[in-house]
Amino acid sequence: MNVSILGTYNSKFGKLDGKSIYDLVIEAGKGAIEDSGLKPADIDAIYVGNFSSGGFNGQEHLAPVAIDIHPDLRFKPVTRVELACASSSAALYEGIYSILSGRYKNVLVIGAEKMTELKTRDMMRVLGMASYCPSEGSKGETFPGLFGKFATGYKEFYGYTDDRMRTWLAMSAAKAYKNAKQNPLAHMPSDLTWQDILNLPPEKNVQIAGLLHLHDCSLVSDGSSAVVITTTDRAKSLKDKVVEFKGIGHVTDYLELSKRENYILNAAKMAISKALKEAGVTINDINVAEVHDCFTITEILILEAMGLAKDGEGWKLLEDEQSMIYPGGKLPVNLSGGLKAKGHPVGATGVSMHVLIARQLMGQAIGIQAQGAEVGLAFNIGGSGASNLASVLRRVK
Repeated sequence: MNVSILGTYNSKFGKLDGKSIYDLVIEAGKGAIEDSGLKPADIDAIYVGNFSSGGFNGQEHLAPVAIDIHPDLRFKPVTRVELACASSSAALYEGIYSILSGRYKNVLVIGAEKMTELKTRDMMRVLGMASYCPSEGSKGETFPGLFGKFATGYKEFYGYTDDRMRTWLAMSAAKAYKNAKQNPLAHMPSDLTWQDILNLPPEKNVQIAGLLHLHDCSLVSDGSSAVVITTTDRAKSLKDKVVEFKGIGHVTDYLELSKRENYILNAAKMAISKALKEAGVTINDINVAEVHDCFTITEILILEAMGLAKDGEGWKLLEDEQSMIYPGGKLPVNLSGGLKAKGHPVGATGVSMHVLIARQLMGQAIGIQAQGAEVGLAFNIGGSGASNLASVLRRVK
């Protein structure tokens, strides 16, 4: 594809008191430029991925804040991109397209979200605007509610019991917590095992929606991330360790969940398949992955969408702690702790996944290192599965 990542940055994720959305944008952009080795004046354009700085922070028109990174960025073109939780992956793809077009040589892509300024009720209202408002958001439907429908749909379609489902969901959460313990940037590392989660009293693991309880849900987080991308030839001339985009897949399904199946992520399958095909690889060639486990049921569905398990059997990979998706396995998934434990500042999530995979492939992991990883997958969802963006990255030798 002849586009590579030259510089990366990922902030701490969590409740970042004292840091505004402006601070987060500037911090990530500055960090990625410094890591790239370029001067700010070398940046030709900037794309900012952000879901709802208007809803969360009362600030629309966020993009121009990026030129506050450095005076030499004044008068550069800066564009904000919104695609719900996939906003910064979409911003990254716009940056890739702009380089492939020949318009720009060096592009900075930033993802940022400041979610914790609002009370829970108001925060959920803002997030609800990423659903189909006439029948979902305006009716009080929440994203835990929407993904709770996936958990129920999965249970009913394949004929599983509530107890089996709760066990598998707890296994997903426990894996995330354990991996996050080695990620210094993670929002919620924990020693909780899946047995601990199941044995928590109801007030410590409140039922949120259907089969989903508190420990099945990703975190309300603040944070930012950024990458500098350029042509592969230019990147190789500047750095010894370079990670190249080999394939991307961007697939969109109906926004309204009622128009889709509630037990499978068909568009996710298609996006991942497109990225693998363009990269000229199969899932068997992938050495490490960061995927969108916004809820524990989502990880199970994505494991199936990746082709690692048959439909209805993604849970088998969670039951066996020696399986390929755990640390030390053939294809470890979410070594960072994922959205569930690393945190999920929605506008930052997509670029963060790419930062994590790039760092894995360079042997400079944030957290657990996948040994010998050369090819990685980042998969990001927007909404309840309407927007699906998958990237295959490879270390350039």
